[in-house]
Amino acid sequence: MNLAVEGHWDETVRPDGAPSPAWRQLMDALQGLGRRELLLRWERARQLLEDNGVTYNVYGDPRGVDRPWQLDAVPMLLDADEWAGIEAAVSQRAELLDRILGDVYGPQRLLREDALPPELVFAHPGFLRPCHGLAVPGGRHLHVYAADLARSPDGQWWVIADRSQAPSGAGYALENRVVMSRVMPELFRQFPVRRLANYFQTYQESLRRIAPEGRESPRIVLLTPGPYNETYFEHAYLSRYLGLTLAEGGDLTVRDERVYLKTLSGLQQVDVILRRQDADFCDPLELWGESALGIPGLVQAVRAGRVTVANALGSGLIETSAIMAFLPSLCRKLLGEELRMPSVATWWCGHPRELDHTLAHLDQLVLKPALAGSPRASGEPVFGGELSAAERDALAERIRARPHGWVAQEKVALSTVPTGDEDGLQPRHMVLRVYAVTDGDGWFVLPGGLTRVSSTRDSLVVSSQRGGASKDTWVLAPAHEPYVSLLPKAPGPGDVARSSLSLTSRVADNLLWLGRGSERVEAGVRLFRAVFRELSDEPLRPADAPLPDAVEVVDRMGRLGADEGEAPLEDRVLAAVFDREQPGSLAASIAELHRLAWLARDRISPDSWRVLSRLDQEFTAPTVHPALRASAALQTLDRSLLQVAAFTGLAVESMTRTLAWQFLEIGRRLERATQGVELLQATLLEALPEDSRRLETLLDSADSSMTYRARYRASAELPLVLDLLLVDELNPRSVGYQLSGLDERLRALHRAPHDAVRALLARVRETPLDELAALEPTEDGPRRTTLESVLRDLATGLPEIANALNQAYLSHSLQRRQGPGFRPEPA
Repeated sequence: MNLAVEGHWDETVRPDGAPSPAWRQLMDALQGLGRRELLLRWERARQLLEDNGVTYNVYGDPRGVDRPWQLDAVPMLLDADEWAGIEAAVSQRAELLDRILGDVYGPQRLLREDALPPELVFAHPGFLRPCHGLAVPGGRHLHVYAADLARSPDGQWWVIADRSQAPSGAGYALENRVVMSRVMPELFRQFPVRRLANYFQTYQESLRRIAPEGRESPRIVLLTPGPYNETYFEHAYLSRYLGLTLAEGGDLTVRDERVYLKTLSGLQQVDVILRRQDADFCDPLELWGESALGIPGLVQAVRAGRVTVANALGSGLIETSAIMAFLPSLCRKLLGEELRMPSVATWWCGHPRELDHTLAHLDQLVLKPALAGSPRASGEPVFGGELSAAERDALAERIRARPHGWVAQEKVALSTVPTGDEDGLQPRHMVLRVYAVTDGDGWFVLPGGLTRVSSTRDSLVVSSQRGGASKDTWVLAPAHEPYVSLLPKAPGPGDVARSSLSLTSRVADNLLWLGRGSERVEAGVRLFRAVFRELSDEPLRPADAPLPDAVEVVDRMGRLGADEGEAPLEDRVLAAVFDREQPGSLAASIAELHRLAWLARDRISPDSWRVLSRLDQEFTAPTVHPALRASAALQTLDRSLLQVAAFTGLAVESMTRTLAWQFLEIGRRLERATQGVELLQATLLEALPEDSRRLETLLDSADSSMTYRARYRASAELPLVLDLLLVDELNPRSVGYQLSGLDERLRALHRAPHDAVRALLARVRETPLDELAALEPTEDGPRRTTLESVLRDLATGLPEIANALNQAYLSHSLQRRQGPGFRPEPA
């Protein structure tokens, strides 16, 4: 199959132009599967990515955090010999850039000797003056590095970008491998693909190695800007995989030149910070004063040698393309070697000869700001060939006015690689991102990396932000490699510890609301299930008939939405269930539950996440004949109830009984009690008509019908229903049970509102049942005034308990929503 594109290197051929045996074997294997099977595998991969919550967020994208990661089903192949050259070149480049950073933030001999123009350093916003002279462990500023590689039309690999600020993508490469191994297992048996785990094992060891002296068991955190960052999935994924604590700036504080993690059990000293946000944002005292994402005093803690930041603050300086023009000479000067892999041809316009060349070939070059590389210094590349004559003249004037601020690069004719879609295999242009992590004296390169491809055949823009896909990258070894685990060797009996992961107030707040959200969704599903059962039983209901009991209950609880007078009842109910734009709808509650699970992504199990992800994906309005909408909606609600129950069961049975579980349970008990009180207020305060089915609706919505029948063996009687749903502390659906559970959960929290919970519990326990059921005359007719008073106290007291918990434990967990905290990498 010929997939070559004229003027571009075809990755399926060898440097001598002959077809690659490995690619031929891969194409034969894919063709052997057949087109239909390939499409099924591709769909399976897409579903796995969605189930695992693999996303790449783009600011301003209407899909928000739900923008799915794109993975192509055809891997990128590299043979062992070619990879050896790439590996050596990337290791050399990482060492060179680290040496440059060491000089720029140290003696600055390169600047004094004019080996590197001072304008590219002192005028660059990425050069952080407060960080000059800071000592770094082992003299290393770079701990992890990434290079974007492209192949020229003659088959030569070039470096087109350096990533030194906070390189992203290694976690996505790992997830790509996991998914591909599940959807294409037979290919991994045929091809000896090098494993990725050794890289991440080295990553773990390198972070432990750079901890300040005297810290034998260092505490390491991954610093993230938060869940709205474009690569937040990767932050949560890597923190779990590497065994790190995921922390936002607000979770950390500096005391006495030491960094501490603020947990519910006290301050815990942090030794190493794996930084995944731009350095500018990291310390508002000495860096960017407007940042609300940083840790005030962090630079001073680094200066004092009490904490290590990886990569070092200020390392983003060398991401500027202008430095590429000087790397060959710098490599000879600092390493005594020739640069193993050239950069894309680069001209810094601060030199007269390079300026003249740029202006003479403006229509053939790509122009970029030489001083970009900071969240406060942005600038899109300008393709000279796409400008009109007048626009090129205007650009030339801008360059002449400020030549040191511009860099020109050759337009890269990216190579092509086979990519699968619904029409079969198609060529797409590709860029390979390769990762390296320091292993002490040298560098360990991830065997593969992240291959990204363009969205169309004609586009040379390779960007995840613009619809591009990714590929699993296979480096072929001479033989299959043994399995490698990141888990350390089993400790001795004396080393076993059952301490929990550090729980910050932000995470505790997220877990509490996750528990509340799951109960709110379950209560809504059960309530609307009762509604649709009644609607299904009354298909011929007259338009002027009274509302069915379940519908009236929903309406009283404010969940039916505004009655505009013209919409049919069934349409109003369907909107209250499935319309995500309607405030308070069940669909909106499910979307909020999904968002809360995303915030607690590093604390819930993959199984729990998949359950909630499926619930969010599958909860859609039925598209059937109008006569069947009620029954179809009922089926959706039945399925949703199973999914919510599965999530609750996984949480209850899988989480260790630490503070994280305690707060999840507290949230569940608070919300189930609140929902129970609201349901009782909407159903039992006034006299019930003789033919009312409200008690049956109440029992059904509270999941207590079977318990009632088994216990009382009688038709629904109000005193018995009240006893079961309000007072009975053995019924897990009753308000009394929730209060008793809250009392038990709060015993582990010393500053919890114990007295308030016990006062409410006593109010329920001590009020006689006959008084609760008794009707009293009022101006509005007979009402159960004692019951009304008890429920009012509960409705007031439960939020007060939640507020007291917030003040005691969660008051500093408010999320600070200023900016992304991370400059999106040109991808």
